[in-house]
Amino acid sequence: MYDRILLPTDMSPGVDRAIEHAIDAAQRYNAELHVLYVVDADAYSSYPGDEYVHEFEGLEHALEEAGRDAIEDIVERAAAADVPTATEIHHGVPHEEILAYIDDADIGLTVVGSKNRPGEYRRLLGSVAERVARMAEEPVTVVKTPVDES
Repeated sequence: MYDRILLPTDMSPGVDRAIEHAIDAAQRYNAELHVLYVVDADAYSSYPGDEYVHEFEGLEHALEEAGRDAIEDIVERAAAADVPTATEIHHGVPHEEILAYIDDADIGLTVVGSKNRPGEYRRLLGSVAERVARMAEEPVTVVKTPVDES
């Protein structure tokens, strides 16, 4: 049914349960698991930086390295389950990059993690997962993880 499954990651606790679901789905459908990390351009473009820090040691580089680490962890977990993977790191607005990747890579199913937060928080801020689920033309599974707000 699905040849390619996408798992976008942002390293948040909300992704942990989504990883399990994505690997399980890839096993069931004998699909390739695509793992995408988007370096949020807004996070580093608004950062003024430090004139004494080389550009490759700044926030953008740190975010990219964190993304590589997150992807590596997921790839190891997928390999242990005999699931083939493809990995990408993109720069931009997360939901826009995810939606573009879905189209470009001909993704059949996207599995996104989401922190299960109170309704008021959700109404005020929304989430990348909600935008992807609402705007994607292909199926999206949202895997919620409870977040302790205390």
